[in-house]
Amino acid sequence: MLATAVTVVCAVTVLGASGTAFATVRQPDPSAAPTASSSPSSPSGSAAASPSPSVTLPPDKDLEAVRKKLDGLYHDAAVATDAYNAAEEKADKQSAEISELNKKIAAGQLKLDRMKDRAGAAARDQYRTGGLPPQVQFMLSGDPQRFLDSAGLVLQGQRATSDLIDDMTRTQQDLRHYADDAADRLKDLEAHRKARAAAQKRVQERIEEAEKLQDALEARQRERLAQLEKQAAEQAQTAWLGTGVLKDVAGKATGAGTAAVRFATAQIGKPYEWGAEGPKTYDCSGLTSQAWAAAGRPIPRTSQEQWRQLPHVAVQDMRPGDLIIYFGDASHVAMYVGDGRIVHAPRPGRTVTLAGAGEMPILGVVRPDATEIPGHRPDAD
Repeated sequence: MLATAVTVVCAVTVLGASGTAFATVRQPDPSAAPTASSSPSSPSGSAAASPSPSVTLPPDKDLEAVRKKLDGLYHDAAVATDAYNAAEEKADKQSAEISELNKKIAAGQLKLDRMKDRAGAAARDQYRTGGLPPQVQFMLSGDPQRFLDSAGLVLQGQRATSDLIDDMTRTQQDLRHYADDAADRLKDLEAHRKARAAAQKRVQERIEEAEKLQDALEARQRERLAQLEKQAAEQAQTAWLGTGVLKDVAGKATGAGTAAVRFATAQIGKPYEWGAEGPKTYDCSGLTSQAWAAAGRPIPRTSQEQWRQLPHVAVQDMRPGDLIIYFGDASHVAMYVGDGRIVHAPRPGRTVTLAGAGEMPILGVVRPDATEIPGHRPDAD
């Protein structure tokens, strides 16, 4: 019993040392996240060129080149917007995980403190008996039979003490694991916040450059530029329809697809804003993800993840509610509404609108509410 008392005292001393306290992990203020000095590369791995320090007024004959330049700038901004959205989503996830780990650390620390109190009380009780060996207590007892009857309880107490020490050890190991896990999550959180800041900087630079280029135009040139953009869109749509791609498209929307289309078309006229998910402004994937969330089918936040994670369908098998992914880097997404039309949030300075599905280069089609998937590519899931 003396040995047991010494063991409990030693265990309480070791497990109660100041070095075993586990503090919750403090998350940095998101607004204080540092801004990267360089912009991240595009998904293809090539870095975008730095914006021009000044913009000169182009002659009228070069307006087509201006249109292409603007398309490039806004496309680059869309890629950076997708990177921003992805980094923000990951940062939110890491932040939530850290909060959960902090709750586990707090609960574990409270449990450990309670067990320390129990172990200390047991040690004090044993100390008050004088720590005499059982044989001596038997000889000195005025009622040996009573002592023998209580021997079983003594053994039970010893086993309980041993179990308590084991439980304390496991709890302390769990706390170390939670603390290490939280530290790793914190590193990931910082990395995602830096990526978000870098993407934000890049988006703003590209939009500012595009705005400078447009502001340098005279009113008549801006009107002509708008005409050129409209003509390019109409030509692309006509060429796409001319392939006969829609002759076999006769898919009917599901109930969820109808709800998603209803939500998306109800946003027509609302401004585009990069990184926005409504209700007043949207970017392209913010519109599609919120439309399907409203239909009861949550989908990934970014166009690239929508392309990567959602089941693919052949263009001729698409139906209203399906999402059309554009450009080789999956940097834009729109919702198919039928009759060769889409609803989408185009780019900064524009509003949510209806457009021809073939006005931009189509990468493919994905289906958020897929059950049976014609033309499905399993390797693309």
